[in-house]
Amino acid sequence: MKLKVPSEADPSQLLLKARNGDAGAREELIRRFTPFILAVVSRATGHFIRLGEDDEASVGLMAFNEAIDSFRPGGGSNFLTLAETIIRRRLVDYFRREGRHRRVVSLQALDNETAAAVDSLGEEEINLVNELADRRREIERYREELASFGITFKDLVKASPQHRDARDRALAAARVVAANPLFSRYLRERKALPLKALEKSVETSRKTLERHRKYIIAAAIMLMGDYEYLANYIGQSKGSGQDA
Repeated sequence: MKLKVPSEADPSQLLLKARNGDAGAREELIRRFTPFILAVVSRATGHFIRLGEDDEASVGLMAFNEAIDSFRPGGGSNFLTLAETIIRRRLVDYFRREGRHRRVVSLQALDNETAAAVDSLGEEEINLVNELADRRREIERYREELASFGITFKDLVKASPQHRDARDRALAAARVVAANPLFSRYLRERKALPLKALEKSVETSRKTLERHRKYIIAAAIMLMGDYEYLANYIGQSKGSGQDA
């Protein structure tokens, strides 16, 4: 006999019950977040996904179900963030197995269709989905700003200091640039670090500053801009650091 859960049940309570073996709560949680799942899959695949028509939809549903079991309350992570990560990972696995390529469609058309799907979510779910959307927009805005400096995310992976102390020094230099009006203006106007002046303001050699130039620029841009979510990834909010 199928268990019934009131549709107005709190999502966090549904998640807790589902993790404790309540099949009805799990079914209701998946049903309620199906539009979210389809939106994530649509964005990841590059085309609008329809339930019952596209195999990718099933992959997304199974990945969301996996996320329910993987989520650890109180661990500091957001459930929907975890769910989106697992959905994307399982889609990558799926495409590797199937040898398929993503299809590309108009982003505007995709946004319209996914927006329609999100309309069926409740207020709390919409807030969570909106937060994810805000994160995506912030990442895209940061990507575009970095591109104006000739820096890509791939460059940052290579340029990121490997050792903690080197990373801390680079971030300290970035904070100095962001906090100094002359330095920050120099960076924005010339698309380069004021290395000569910066060397005198930090306890780091010019050679080291040059070696970590892209990382310092990227961090300074983040601190100078309105990047609420991304600032947490470098462990620095605008007011959290101390001068070098």
